[in-house]
Amino acid sequence: MDAQSRGQADDFDPADQWVLNPETGQYELRLDNSAAQSPAAPAADGFGDGPGTPGVPGPRTPGDPGGGRSRPEGDGNPSSGAEVPEQRSRRSGGRAANRQAARSGRPAGGASAPAGRRKGKSGKPAKSGKKKVLMWTGGVLGFTVVVGSVGAYLAYDRLNSNLNTIAVPGAGTGGFKKDKAVNILVIGTDKRTGKGNGSYGDPNSAGHADTTILFHVSKDRTNATALSIPRDLITDIPACETKTDKGTVTIPGSLNTKFNESLGQEGRDPGCTMRAVKELTGVTVDHFMMADFNAVKTMSTAVGGVEVCLAKDIDDKKSKLKLARGTHVIKGEQALAFVRTRYTVGFGSDLSRIEIQQQFLSSMIRKMKSSDTLTSPTKMWDLANAATKALTVDTGIGSIEKLQDLGMELAEVDPKNITFATVPVDDSADKSSVLLNEAKARPLFSMIQNDISLTEVKKKEKQEQKAAKEKQNALLKGDRAEAADVRVKIYNGSGTQGVALATLTWLQNDQSVMKSSNEGNAPAKAPKTTLEYAPNQADQARKLADLMGLPATAMKPGTEDAEALEAMTLVLGADFKGAGVPITGVAKTPDGVQKVEADKKVCAG
Repeated sequence: MDAQSRGQADDFDPADQWVLNPETGQYELRLDNSAAQSPAAPAADGFGDGPGTPGVPGPRTPGDPGGGRSRPEGDGNPSSGAEVPEQRSRRSGGRAANRQAARSGRPAGGASAPAGRRKGKSGKPAKSGKKKVLMWTGGVLGFTVVVGSVGAYLAYDRLNSNLNTIAVPGAGTGGFKKDKAVNILVIGTDKRTGKGNGSYGDPNSAGHADTTILFHVSKDRTNATALSIPRDLITDIPACETKTDKGTVTIPGSLNTKFNESLGQEGRDPGCTMRAVKELTGVTVDHFMMADFNAVKTMSTAVGGVEVCLAKDIDDKKSKLKLARGTHVIKGEQALAFVRTRYTVGFGSDLSRIEIQQQFLSSMIRKMKSSDTLTSPTKMWDLANAATKALTVDTGIGSIEKLQDLGMELAEVDPKNITFATVPVDDSADKSSVLLNEAKARPLFSMIQNDISLTEVKKKEKQEQKAAKEKQNALLKGDRAEAADVRVKIYNGSGTQGVALATLTWLQNDQSVMKSSNEGNAPAKAPKTTLEYAPNQADQARKLADLMGLPATAMKPGTEDAEALEAMTLVLGADFKGAGVPITGVAKTPDGVQKVEADKKVCAG
């Protein structure tokens, strides 16, 4: 929509109000076309925090005509029938303030126009660069939109009113934290909402979790993993709570059903998909971002197209994609056709389509981070406007301020350290669905749970830390006993009922460790799992560590030998994740796991 049709004054496009100040070399906002450019002015920081400060508008309070208004986190209209819940809260207001600002030549909220480049003590301009420009990340099918300083470059109120939110009771963590890893669930629904999308068939579809990506950003922000979950994966969908106009209701769970039914079916909302992901992977999701078909069309257009590569000619009657072999820049309907293509690439399955989507998203990330996008105020505006219109998010990040905070964290990740992977699966008997490959999937899930990168991220370690690690790892070097010769007593110190019995059953039935016993609860709760053993039991300890995935830090060697029939002592701690699931992630990606690095160009075919 143009500026006037969205309630803006004087028929202007916000992107056109940015002009280059030759004295500072910076773009500046000029709301009054007759006003002169503002002189350079010092700023206390890169963004500002109050009236008269460049950047983000100051605190907003109810009744303040220039500073905005309070915005309730209401639920809005509930879903009806089996529909995917509609976008329940659309922020509005603030337009009168913008109109008044346009007439007066001052931005709404009391913030002045962006200042010139500030100088440090040395007199040299302070660093700006990509880090300062990359303020928040959202994106194509959720997370790939990287936009520039929202407070300084964009019309704050318009973007805020674009956002759609859904409350997900009890599904998330309550919000990401700067000193912890971040897990965002990116959901692409196949609901045919939006202009022209009904032509793709099934226009009355309630929608499913058609594309689902668990986006994990490491605690130190050096790397990220984007894990695709196949829509046809057979799994258990847990019961979940959703909000309706009649209050909070609980939707029963489903056993042995396709993962894509975690959204839309039976009235399930994105919070239900978040719970299904935790049930499957053991990873608790902080937030979700959901988009429909329009997201791909509008955002690929906003950045001027996304470069993709095909290893062969494609003519897909289903997706309506027709492209010759080679490299192309695609956008709009053509971009949507590309990410929907599956019958003419690879094995013609949804797994092949996942690879197509990963290629597209990798290329989109590179385009977002490119200087061609970051230095163009018009592209930045178009991108932010398209992204906020396309996204539905949970109320925990349901404002520009919150998305900006999240984006500041996500923007630190270098694309070369973003890895796309797919949950390992096997075909089912009827080929219409896929089954989890436990042997490959569990170690992969463990890597994400334990914040271990799928990308080789080199870090400098202190010498004493390295020496301590080598000393600890030495405990795992040496001979291994046979499983039948391992003697162990199992205590439950995890605080979770039944894990000692489950571990005993697994050890005896699946691993042939018959000389094991369940000793019930430990004397006290244990934060970490430990295995105590005598020097003459070291070979048994190493074998048990191999079977259970115990790290070297769990090994507690004694100083005196044990008697012939004496058993080792295994105490399951709060870090214990289940029988057969490693306590800490494996050191490398399991063999056979499909993965793509975001900075690598690949050709589909």
